[in-house]
Amino acid sequence: MAMDETLTAGQVMSRALVIVRPEESPLMAWELMRRAGIHHLPVVNEHGLLLGILTKEDLAASWTGGPEAQSRTPLRRLLSGRRIPHVRQDASLPHVATVMRDAGCDAVPVMAAGGAFVGMITTVDVLDAVAGRTRPAEDAAEMVTGMFRLEPVLPVAGRA
Repeated sequence: MAMDETLTAGQVMSRALVIVRPEESPLMAWELMRRAGIHHLPVVNEHGLLLGILTKEDLAASWTGGPEAQSRTPLRRLLSGRRIPHVRQDASLPHVATVMRDAGCDAVPVMAAGGAFVGMITTVDVLDAVAGRTRPAEDAAEMVTGMFRLEPVLPVAGRA
């Protein structure tokens, strides 16, 4: 069965996203991913500008030191100099697959014509579309930031 080439990024993207701010820590990002059961975490500033997409692999590769060090490092440090392959809402599904394949990534942000971040497409979304399991598009993007702050519990000096 051939892929439906009339489907667009806007029709198959995930719109309800968990996002994180660049000043948050890798520890917070890891916990958000764990609790939400996700593998990709968009980093968005206070103006809604997408700064990058972090993966669990990115966090694991950058992990140095213990919980205290990971709670004090801002995520923006992990994003410097990274390209953000992306697609527009009207991009065809074959184009989305090409961008993902060429960039070697398994998720790409979807941008509106004006450049606003409106959703994300993962390989699971593409596979669902190919399998005929597309969901009806929701009206607006819903992005949820971390609603709590994680602070590591560190051992107190002198206690075992």
